[in-house]
Amino acid sequence: MARVHDAVDPVDLTAKLVRCASVTPANDGALEILEELLSEAGFSCAWADRGGIRNLFARWGNKGNTKSFGFNGHTDVVPVGNPDDWSMPPFGAEIKDGIMYGRGTTDMKSGVAAFAAAAIDFVRETPPDGSVILAITGDEEGDAIDGTTALLERMEKNGERMDVCLVGEPTCPEKMGEMIKIGRRGSMTIWFNVVGKQGHSAYPHRALNPLPAMVRLMDRLASHELDQGTAHFDPSTLAVVTVDTGNPATNVIPASCSSAVNIRFNDTHSGASLTEWIEDEVAKVSDEFGVVIDSKIKISGESFITPPGELSALVATAVESETGVAPMLSTTGGTSDARFVKSHCPVVEFGLVGQSMHQVDEHVRVEHIHQLKAIYGRILRDYFA
Repeated sequence: MARVHDAVDPVDLTAKLVRCASVTPANDGALEILEELLSEAGFSCAWADRGGIRNLFARWGNKGNTKSFGFNGHTDVVPVGNPDDWSMPPFGAEIKDGIMYGRGTTDMKSGVAAFAAAAIDFVRETPPDGSVILAITGDEEGDAIDGTTALLERMEKNGERMDVCLVGEPTCPEKMGEMIKIGRRGSMTIWFNVVGKQGHSAYPHRALNPLPAMVRLMDRLASHELDQGTAHFDPSTLAVVTVDTGNPATNVIPASCSSAVNIRFNDTHSGASLTEWIEDEVAKVSDEFGVVIDSKIKISGESFITPPGELSALVATAVESETGVAPMLSTTGGTSDARFVKSHCPVVEFGLVGQSMHQVDEHVRVEHIHQLKAIYGRILRDYFA
C-alpha cells in the first residue's frame, strides 16, 4: 500500500525558516531545513555554494528534454536594526491575531515555504510528466554575486534547465493577488568625487572650490528628463542620494567633495547608454569649472520584460481563481533575482503583499501564506495539465 503523506504546512515551514537568523551572508541552517524536507519528498538536491554563500538546487523528475517548471527565491534577510524597536522577537516567528512577525516573514521566507510546500504536495499527489526545479539562494539581499548566478551557472554546467520560472518575491502593494511582475527596471549607482584646491573662504581666488562644480553636476543630472515612460514601464528616475564634504569649518573651502546618484531605468536605456550620458555631463562640468571629477559606475542590472503571454496568463489565472482578484501586470519596484533568471528562461514574479518588508515588525498574515501555497499549487497543476 502506498504511503499516505500529510500535506506540508507552509506556515510551520515559514516559522522554522524565520527562526534561522540568516542575515546575508549567514545561512544559519535555513537551507538545510529545505534540503532535508525536499530530499525526503524525492527531490534530487545539490549545493551550488560559492564565495561563502550557500545555494540549494533541487529537482524532482528527470532532467533533459522533459517539460520543467522552476521556482526561484531566497532565504537570506536584511539586518533587523535595533532589536529593542521590535514589539516581537525579530527571529521568533511568533503569531498574534493571525499575523506572524519576524525578519523575513514577508521577504521572502514565506514565499519559499509556500512554493516548496506546493511543489512537494504536487509531485506526491499528481506526479507530473516533467520536472519541478527549485533554485534557492542565500545571497539576494547583498551584492547577489554568489547567489542565483551561481545556481544558474551550475545548472548550465550540468545540463539542467527551467523552461519557465516563477520568482516568489512579494509583488502585491496592498491586497493579495493584485499584481504580477513581468519585468523590472534596470538599476545603476554612480559615485562622484570632485577635486579642487583647499583655501580660506575669505580668499576664494586662492582656492579652487569643488562645491559649485558638484552642485552644477547634480543639478544637471537631477533636472534632466530621462524619458516619459514606455508601453510597460514608468518613466526612468534619477535620485541624488548623498553629497558629502566632510568639512566642519565654515571658513575653509574644502579640497574635495563627493556624491552619489541612483538611476532606475526602463527599456529606453541601457547601462551603457546611461554611462555614456553621465561621462559626457562630467566632462562638460569639469571643463566649465576647471576641476577634476572622478566617477565610479556600478550597474546592478539591466531593464528587462517578459512580454505578456502564456506564462503571465498561467499565473494570472491561478491568482484570480484562488483570490478572486484579477492581477495587473507591472514592472514597478526595485531589482530582484529575476534579472538573472531572464537570461535563462521566461520569468515572472508573484508573491505576497510587501508593505512591511525590511521594516521593524516585519509580518505576514497567516492566511496569506496558505493562499500563496494554493496559488503555486494551482500553477503547477495547470502547467503540467
